[in-house]
Amino acid sequence: MKTAMQNAEMQKVADMLKDIKFAMLTSVGNDGRLRSRPMTTIDISPDGSLWFFTDEHSEKTNDLSTHPQVNVAYSDIKNDTYVSVTGRASVSQDRQQMETHWSPMLKAWFPKGLDDPNIALLKVEIESAEFWDVKSSKMTQLFDMLKAAATGTCADDHMDTDHKEIKVM
Repeated sequence: MKTAMQNAEMQKVADMLKDIKFAMLTSVGNDGRLRSRPMTTIDISPDGSLWFFTDEHSEKTNDLSTHPQVNVAYSDIKNDTYVSVTGRASVSQDRQQMETHWSPMLKAWFPKGLDDPNIALLKVEIESAEFWDVKSSKMTQLFDMLKAAATGTCADDHMDTDHKEIKVM
């Protein structure tokens, strides 16, 4: 059961992710190698799960049946926000969820729309998340990097960054 602090921290993560649509989903292939694929997040549910549309019979979903542990990495360079999520992935046929989040843009991947027999949802139940939210302006960051290089210190020691790791499960 999540504590009130975990709920608040997960809300911060959800707020950070709401404007970052693209992510890299990393899974373990059946050959044991890590594989990363670009994905578009369609929803972050109140329970802290990430949702994506996928092809039910893809290599990715095949990998997940054997190795459900995944990482989802988000990067918002413009706002200097970075989030890494670890969780367990599963494939869902939740028709109501599909109808709620369907967008005509998805026809590029699913030409038959919701009538595509292979369409499915990929759900990632978040187990932990780590984020970096840089507060400094680009100019301040540059100055901090130059200062670190000149003094032989680490740039991270000078930057105003909100960094936290959250364990959910």
